Amino acid sequence: VQLVESGGGLVQPGGALRLSCAASGSTLDYVAIGWFRQAPGKEREGVSCISRSDGTTYYADSVKGRFTISRDNTKNTVYLQMNSLKPEDTAVYYCAIDLIGMWPTDRTAQALGIRSMKGADYWGQGTLVTVSS
Repeated sequence: VQLVESGGGLVQPGGALRLSCAASGSTLDYVAIGWFRQAPGKEREGVSCISRSDGTTYYADSVKGRFTISRDNTKNTVYLQMNSLKPEDTAVYYCAIDLIGMWPTDRTAQALGIRSMKGADYWGQGTLVTVSS
C-alpha cells in the first residue's frame, strides 16, 4: 500500500490549508484512514480519522471545530481541511491506514475503550505544515 500526501506549506495564523492523501496498492480494504502529526521534539499525535464503511469520524480535542476530515472512496483519497490554524499546529502531517480496527472510529475499538489513535498499519512520507507570521 502506498500513501501519498500533498497540500502542506506555509500559512499565517488564522489561515487554512487542505491536505490530501491518495492511497494505492494491491490491498485497499482498510477499516479507516486518517492523519497523524509530529511537531519538533514531540511525540506523534493522532489528529483525525474516518471510517471507510460508514464515514464515522474522530478528531483529537486539539483540532475539534477547526479541522474537517472527508473521504472519496471512488478515488481512495482522504482530505483534511484545516481552518483557523495556530502556530501549535505546525508539524509534519502523516497519512495513515488502519487495517484491523484499532482506531476510535471502529465500534469494537470503542467498546474496548479506545479513545485515541495509537499506531497505524501503513504510513505516508509526511507533508510539512508551518503556521507562522
